Amino acid sequence: MKALKYLLVFSIPVTVFISFTSTGWITFLPFLYVFGFVPLSDFLLKVNPYNFNKEQEEIEKNNKLYSLILYAMLPIQIFFLVWFLIIISQTPMFTFDFWGRILGMGIMCGVIGINVGHELGHRNNRIEQLLGELLLLTSLETHFLPYHNGGHHLNVATPEDAATARKNEFIYIFWIRSQFTSYIKAWELENKRLSDINLKWFHYKNKMVVYTIFHFILLASIYYFFNSYVLVSFLIAASIGISLLETVNYIEHYGLLRKKNKFGRYERVKHSHSWNSNHVIGKLVLFNLSRHSDHHYNGSKHYQVLKSLPDSPQMPTGYPGMMLLSLLPPLWFKIMNKKLQEI
Repeated sequence: MKALKYLLVFSIPVTVFISFTSTGWITFLPFLYVFGFVPLSDFLLKVNPYNFNKEQEEIEKNNKLYSLILYAMLPIQIFFLVWFLIIISQTPMFTFDFWGRILGMGIMCGVIGINVGHELGHRNNRIEQLLGELLLLTSLETHFLPYHNGGHHLNVATPEDAATARKNEFIYIFWIRSQFTSYIKAWELENKRLSDINLKWFHYKNKMVVYTIFHFILLASIYYFFNSYVLVSFLIAASIGISLLETVNYIEHYGLLRKKNKFGRYERVKHSHSWNSNHVIGKLVLFNLSRHSDHHYNGSKHYQVLKSLPDSPQMPTGYPGMMLLSLLPPLWFKIMNKKLQEI
């Protein structure tokens, strides 16, 4: 029964369904829900730092329902993507309805396509990894996995990491730096991996080559079966999803740095190197992503057993609220730089 609370994520497709079948201001319901209702609920409700004990953790870790909920996200995401392509082709460009539906699909790309793709991309099972890759493909963000797993988790909270926001770095600069640098580094990591096994970079075993081909197939298919207008609309929606990812990246490690030892090596990743949040609603709709400190301490841990520990720096509110705050750099710096001094 504990797994059923994560069904709250289905509230997002429900709001997008309403957006796609309505006109006027109600088409903005997904945005109002994720960045209005959820932050307000997190602000009003009491935080919940509860962790499973060892016996409960073992039981919940082996509960397949948690994974089945993740698997269900793929057909839902594909269904809504195809529906979006159809409905947006019938929606006049730059109208109220156009932007409402674009935002709805963009939120689907970020919360379900990228976030769930991230969770499944950490699994050791190749089938689950494939599901994660397909989810990321729907947001044109497949390069996320090679860099995230092979670069970000290794270099997190250091200047070498593209996805760690530096103190006083403006989020709008970070979006560009993180996205483009991580893309370049993903190619470098895959090229090096192929070189280590004596293969040339242009090979079917190079994930970045395969991902690039499938990106072109997806974009070409949208253009062929629809038109350039629908293609541009999809690119805008995918860009919104990517912006949500980079905003989350920004708040997760802002200003946190690992120390170097006398040999010039960084200390191992600790719970203190990621910002944590135990705010209830945001935690559930994002599959415990806000318990990010424990995720970086042990990247293979499944989302349902991630813990909140005392040495994890705590955010003032949940992820959606912090994402909104980050868009106002002066206020963000005032609040978060003070929090950094308290660590």
